[in-house]
Amino acid sequence: MITVIIPYYQNKPGILSKAIASISAQKPISMPIHVLIIDDASPVSAESELNNISHTDCNVQIVRQTNGGPGAARNTGLDLAPAETRYIAFLDSDDEWSDDHLSRAVAALGTGYEFYFTDHYQLNSSVGAFARAGRIQPNEHPLLATIYPDLHAYQGSLLDQIIRGNVIGTSTVVYDFLRFSKNRFKVEFTNAGEDYLFWMEIAHSGAKVAFSNQCEARYGTGVNIYAGTGWGSEKNLLRIHNEIKYKKLTCTLFPVTESQRTHIKNNLNLLRTSFAQDLLHRIMHKKKLPFDLLKKHLQLDPLSFFHLPKVLVNSIYKKK
Repeated sequence: MITVIIPYYQNKPGILSKAIASISAQKPISMPIHVLIIDDASPVSAESELNNISHTDCNVQIVRQTNGGPGAARNTGLDLAPAETRYIAFLDSDDEWSDDHLSRAVAALGTGYEFYFTDHYQLNSSVGAFARAGRIQPNEHPLLATIYPDLHAYQGSLLDQIIRGNVIGTSTVVYDFLRFSKNRFKVEFTNAGEDYLFWMEIAHSGAKVAFSNQCEARYGTGVNIYAGTGWGSEKNLLRIHNEIKYKKLTCTLFPVTESQRTHIKNNLNLLRTSFAQDLLHRIMHKKKLPFDLLKKHLQLDPLSFFHLPKVLVNSIYKKK
């Protein structure tokens, strides 16, 4: 069977029902679909959401747990996946699939591939993520011999692709659970690229990867830890802190090449400058400083604070 794992935490009703409806609308495939909703102590319960759904053809199971974040919720789903599970598909509770997403995934994986992802529409966008980012060129990857067009065999290093510019949307991923049954999200790195790290582990293991150039998922509006990450906000500093943490982890967890290390180093310097700029903005506008976060960041990356003098000097020159 295909087990669909939905980590669920929402403050507003009516969101989950759209995700479930998109699963129910899937074109027929050769295996049953089992849906595991992991209610991560959501303020609006998954049970109440399902009570408002008149009909679904899917076998839906709800598991409620104490709040641990999306990675922990996905791990619970992976731990509880039925023994019959062949493929795992991820879907966030505020996202929706096209009606052929699973049938196209099964077609690709059925030709011997082990990991599948697709183009998708990000929030409020009518242009696919592949084209917007410009980081993947489908015509550079051979087509698969299936009944569906726009299915490609990924050529090259997916690990390098993720390091230089991730193109994988979590709600588009379907993979061979038999091959990767022991892989789990690193919850100790919640909000610091835990999903990227999951893809990178699979890529580093030598997985055969296929992808679709068709947009098979549309991202919706729901709870987002980085909503309201405006300039000078604590959430923006947290976002930069977590990005720096992820970049540094990549060099620790994976055997990066010298070229990749240089790329990461350049990214880190840009992030450090952004951190210093944001911190200086807060100081100059007499905003409350998040001392707990600053203490953590000093331990993580003291070099960020050495960028403050340069940022200050640049700020003074711009005013002249």
